[in-house]
Amino acid sequence: MSDLPLTISAQHGLVDQRDFFNSQVASRDMRGYYLLERGEFAYNKSTSSDSPWGAIKRLTEYEKGCLSTLYICFGLDEGDPDFLVTYYETSRWHRGIRMIAAEGARNHGLLNIAPGDFFETELTLPGKIEEQTAIGALFAKLDSLIALHQRERLSTR
Repeated sequence: MSDLPLTISAQHGLVDQRDFFNSQVASRDMRGYYLLERGEFAYNKSTSSDSPWGAIKRLTEYEKGCLSTLYICFGLDEGDPDFLVTYYETSRWHRGIRMIAAEGARNHGLLNIAPGDFFETELTLPGKIEEQTAIGALFAKLDSLIALHQRERLSTR
């Protein structure tokens, strides 16, 4: 269904791993991989200095792509996905992960989190979809405004 190997970058989101790593890390035969479609989310359990509990990102740049089974992939049945993008950029979701995470001895930097445990974590979301939508839209506008000002600053130097 897809020959696009994806990876998750904490800074850049879900990206083509051939561009990110300058090579394809994924197996040539990706039949055992997850197929992620535009709008769905994936959790990278690898830790880094700017993502101590891993990173959760939404596929926005491509129609679909393949991810290793090391990732936890999910869609959203209800709620506003833009709000969830904003939520996962905060540290609010870390508490639930911290309660279930164990770093395996042979998995340095990779949190040992089972998908079932991940999906049992609680999210702090506004109860009304309208409120989620408003908050998600506000933060999307703020992100765009910040990016615009950063580009303007760079162009005036």
